[in-house]
Amino acid sequence: MPGEGSLVRWRIAIRSLLRSRILGGVLAATILAGCGTMQSAPSAVPPPAVPLSLRLDSVQFGELEAWMQSDPRSALQAFLRSCAAFATKSDDAPLGGVNYAGTAGEWRQVCNTAALVSLDSPETAREFFESEFVPYRVAQSSGVGLFTGYYEPLLRGSRTRHGAYQTPLYGVPLDLVNVDLGLFRENLRGQRIVGKVTDGRLIPYPARAEIESVGLGAAAPIFFVDDPIDAFFLQIQGSGRVRLDDGTVVRAAYAAQNGRPYTAIGAILIQRGELRRDAVSMQSIRAWLLDHPAEAQQLMNANASYVFFEEQPIGDPFLGAAGAQGVPLTPEASLAVDLTVHALGIPVWLETIAPDPDTTKPDRTFHRLLVMQDTGGAIRGPVRGDVYWGYSPDAGSIAGRMRSEGRMTVLLPRSVALRLGPNAEFAGR
Repeated sequence: MPGEGSLVRWRIAIRSLLRSRILGGVLAATILAGCGTMQSAPSAVPPPAVPLSLRLDSVQFGELEAWMQSDPRSALQAFLRSCAAFATKSDDAPLGGVNYAGTAGEWRQVCNTAALVSLDSPETAREFFESEFVPYRVAQSSGVGLFTGYYEPLLRGSRTRHGAYQTPLYGVPLDLVNVDLGLFRENLRGQRIVGKVTDGRLIPYPARAEIESVGLGAAAPIFFVDDPIDAFFLQIQGSGRVRLDDGTVVRAAYAAQNGRPYTAIGAILIQRGELRRDAVSMQSIRAWLLDHPAEAQQLMNANASYVFFEEQPIGDPFLGAAGAQGVPLTPEASLAVDLTVHALGIPVWLETIAPDPDTTKPDRTFHRLLVMQDTGGAIRGPVRGDVYWGYSPDAGSIAGRMRSEGRMTVLLPRSVALRLGPNAEFAGR
């Protein structure tokens, strides 16, 4: 094994580069059904993504379905939290994605106005967005958009291993190395590999099966939970709350991932004929695992990806963990998107449908203003989003079953719209 100095030279921004919910929070219904985007293992450079064109067409607020009946106050509060992130950037800093959204300085001007808006009524919030923004319908070359959901689960745990608390939630391993390939070659900007250093060589980090069978000497468990299936689904959601055996509740927040590709176990069950494609959801997969205890761990091990956590305080119990923008997520007002296309902090009007919490009732329309504040490994494309549903049994029921077509409309500051004009098209990266 290399010495400590060698490891330090190889470790490249291990925590700061992996704060976002890269895999975790990746929607149960989509990922588990086989729509997740695979991450490349450390042994090979990830292949370039297939570019997707993005077209923006300006529309009127009156063309947004159900806009006049909406209550965007929660989105306004979420937007104000994004404004705190804008405040850390220089005026001329582009927001990101394909750079359609302008600069941080342009958004700070809107933020200054937002800070003065009363939250007394939905009308006041709507008037703010109508006066400061121009809606642009998002279109893509690949067809209709897909929208799914994620949430924050609650697990039972302990700080020590005893009794029923036998399944570890590991912290970030000391030997985990995250390499930003863009530091070495410009054409690899934005691509990363993860592994560990052995005998002076960077090799892939252990896969789930090895971690589950022999443990991790380089990582200390932050908690032990009472259900390995709950721990598995926690890694998919990315963060969750843990009720400890002393009664306190803390957060296990996403911190890093082992760099192995994600394999959707729902797709495996479909291939085996165990589940019908139209019946796959987080709930149906969990039921299969519970009904087949002798096979459950082997199936979960087919997903080589493994997530590591860090303990965080709950803070405001209504809000979720920090998303990719570094601000807490707001239930039904935060959206995870593809950051190679979009930028964090942009308000977006979503028109889709969502499951009713009562599984005996039909789906309901979901027309709502949200803010782009997160990302996920399965979220790829201009019209692709993951709705954060929050922390509750209803949130889990909805998120686990949501898989709906829909469309999205971004709201851009008037200064940005003046530069874009009525229509604009961008090549995907």
